[in-house]
Amino acid sequence: MKLKLSSGGTRQHKEITTAVGWSFANELVSCSDDKTIFRWSMNHEPLGKLLEIDGFVTALDWFPSLPGKSDRKEQEIFVVSCTDGTFKLVNKVGRVEKSVEAHKGAVIALRWSHDGTSLATCGEDGVVKTWNRNGMLRSTITQLDQSIYDIAWSPDGEQLLFAAGKDLVIKPYQPSTKQTQWKAHDGVITSVDWNVVNNHIVSGGEDCKYKVWDSFGRHLYSSAPFDFAITAVAWAPSGTYFAVGAFNMLRLCDKTGWSIAREAPDTGSIMDISWTSDGTQLAAAGGNGSVVFGQLVDRELAWSHYEVHLTESTKMTVYDVLTDSVDELEFRDRVIDFSMGFGHLVVATSAQCLVYSVNNWNTPHIFDLKESVSMIKISPKHFTTVDNLSGVQVFSFEGRPISQLKFPGLRPEFVSHLTLSVSGDAAACVDRSAPKVVRFLDTVSGRPSCKEFTHTLDIDEVLLNQVGHAFERKFCVVDRNRDLYMATVSDAPDVVKLATMVDSACWNDENDMLLALADGKLLVWLYPQSAFTDRDLLPRTRADQEAIDLGKMPRCVSFSGTRATIRRSDGAVMAVSVSPYPAKLSAFCAAGEWEAALRLCRYVKDPQLWACLAAMAVAGQDYNAAEVAYAAIEEVDKLKYMLYIKELPTKESRTAAVLAFQRKSDEALQVLIQGGLIYRAIKLNIRQHAWQAALELAVKHQTHIDTVLFYRAQYLAVAKRPETLPLFLQYAGKVEVDEETIKKKIEQDKQAERSRPGAAPYQ
Repeated sequence: MKLKLSSGGTRQHKEITTAVGWSFANELVSCSDDKTIFRWSMNHEPLGKLLEIDGFVTALDWFPSLPGKSDRKEQEIFVVSCTDGTFKLVNKVGRVEKSVEAHKGAVIALRWSHDGTSLATCGEDGVVKTWNRNGMLRSTITQLDQSIYDIAWSPDGEQLLFAAGKDLVIKPYQPSTKQTQWKAHDGVITSVDWNVVNNHIVSGGEDCKYKVWDSFGRHLYSSAPFDFAITAVAWAPSGTYFAVGAFNMLRLCDKTGWSIAREAPDTGSIMDISWTSDGTQLAAAGGNGSVVFGQLVDRELAWSHYEVHLTESTKMTVYDVLTDSVDELEFRDRVIDFSMGFGHLVVATSAQCLVYSVNNWNTPHIFDLKESVSMIKISPKHFTTVDNLSGVQVFSFEGRPISQLKFPGLRPEFVSHLTLSVSGDAAACVDRSAPKVVRFLDTVSGRPSCKEFTHTLDIDEVLLNQVGHAFERKFCVVDRNRDLYMATVSDAPDVVKLATMVDSACWNDENDMLLALADGKLLVWLYPQSAFTDRDLLPRTRADQEAIDLGKMPRCVSFSGTRATIRRSDGAVMAVSVSPYPAKLSAFCAAGEWEAALRLCRYVKDPQLWACLAAMAVAGQDYNAAEVAYAAIEEVDKLKYMLYIKELPTKESRTAAVLAFQRKSDEALQVLIQGGLIYRAIKLNIRQHAWQAALELAVKHQTHIDTVLFYRAQYLAVAKRPETLPLFLQYAGKVEVDEETIKKKIEQDKQAERSRPGAAPYQ
């Protein structure tokens, strides 16, 4: 990726340009010490003077674009702060709607909250104030004895970040809540920004460094010192990258901090940076009066054996590295975003969405867009787009709308690749209004597919697996402590903790493997379903590799087939290979080719592969393969249990035994009761020492009451304890317990089971 710079035609300002800002309609407004405000088009052409203002402008901010309300008049208003202590509300035609006396001395910075309900200002008097949208004072947040040079709102609008000398301070809007303050730079902090999507903070100061922080003040990245002080920082709306400005320097950086591109425009100090709402262009205010425009070019991505390069704003090149073929794609409008996966390339321009198949690059499916797309997610059966007007929408690869994903509290501007995951039949999204909650939606109907999942800590990432049946759908979450958990998508999920200190995680898009980068290691779960089949096998189906060379905070870019692409913290991309045998074994087992699976394991002679086969065989109810696999990994107790299952005469009893083996006792009981195997259901409760449930079941079906009392008496005799359960005390004197009678009754029930049509031991 590169940053292509251009100057905005002839220089319009005669003095230093102090502030720039893009409107939601992608028109730029620039302010200067020559007391003029100019308008600029998206094509970098000046549209003329908007107004002459009575004062020197220090900062500018447009009213935010609100989801689903593109026609609101408030969004056509911007606010400017001035050195005379006032801020002014100005409409898009240049009329000053209101001027407010705000501070003693200059108002240095101001920001609208993300929902547009509040305006925050700070100034030379060291005061931070908030105002309503009409310019009425709401509250004074803080009073310091030094100037405050910049300010930013938290994503939820409940906290304010401001620069207090060398410190950064996060001040909650509620006065009773404790503030967070830490030393961030060795010099005065000149600029800060807080992104709504990734919830990270970037700051720059007179120590000539820029730094990245999380929302708790934990340090994530620090740049090397530059030649001049950092004068401006600004996040792109998507949170994927940010821009940094200094004297004759404009730098584009990844969200983790490493530099993507560096340019040296002849502008003097960069006083302000503003991004377009779609994140494809930026504008910078130059100290010599110039306005510099930057456009993102040479964006690229790779999937399978295809590489896609956006060479110009309306031109794209697709390379097939297997056949050495090259396809040139041209578009009517500039490209906003694009994504590739599962045999399709989806391109969103400023006005249209085009869907290409890898088998046909000439005739894409095209449909119009109402709003610029901020994100595209591709799943096996469809793709999802996110924009501020229509929200989260699901489309087929033919361009047909399938559904719109909605739930209370969903704000499209907060949705990111980390907080939204989509599979062929379900979507999972972190609820930003309740960060501990993950909501699951049906991609066909758009309605909730099951009960939401609530975690104990705030969730940073959610991931859905991409293969398998809907009833086997699994998801992973990474919480605030960077712990990785996995669970099933259901009303009663079974949660398993997989790893700690996790930097990144990713599901394979061709099979069911899961990769995680944790504590300097590359962890690959070859068959994660083993956590719900035989949890003891989960550690034995995990492949570990040392990954110290990946550095601090690596990210998994993709995981397809046997190849994973990892981006290091310095921006370098590394490819990591995993064993091809687990994927082949999974294909054999999915097709029911158990003999081929056994031959593969005998050929490879890898204990991890045998453990995978054992779990797959139990899940696929092939007990012969499970018997061999457990024998190979020397799990004698489980081998004997497989032999026990094979001797059971009916399918219901075998299914219940497997469910009990998988720690799903309630489901096992339901299978036995629905199959009329009451004695086995009672005996299952007895084996689990669920004495009350066993007796209640016997009483309900009026059978084997004496059997339960007999086994209970034996248990108490061994434990040397008296009977304390009221229900057992009630029936102890009413029911005669005779061991011989009980044994005959049990044998009769077993014989009746063996006499059922189709009953036979497993072959």
